[in-house]
Amino acid sequence: MIRCVLDASALLAMLHNEPGGEGVRPQLPQASISSVNWAEVVQKCLARGVETTGLRTDLEALGLQISPFTSEDAETSGRLWTVTRSLGLSLGDRACLALGLRLSVPVLTADKSWSELHLDIPIQIIR
Repeated sequence: MIRCVLDASALLAMLHNEPGGEGVRPQLPQASISSVNWAEVVQKCLARGVETTGLRTDLEALGLQISPFTSEDAETSGRLWTVTRSLGLSLGDRACLALGLRLSVPVLTADKSWSELHLDIPIQIIR
């Protein structure tokens, strides 16, 4: 059962041993990440020279679920623009929030500006 959604920043904090990342690993068995945010994780790892072959398999073995970006998520992401544009949230950020809203579970992120959001789901800032 999914109990939280991870933003790319939260998963990257765990993968790169950054502050706050230590609290992400225990969440993996009940966590999901949007396929949009998974693409961000892969891109950021490659940009840092980190090999990504086998990464998805390893994380899925720890319980992480990668959720497809649905047409419902796309519509929600588009609508979220009106309430997130003042904070400069990206499409990837809104995809993460859309998944959290669809699943009605908290979202974990390293992005402190998300604490200013007032949505129908809890936002947990990991650092």
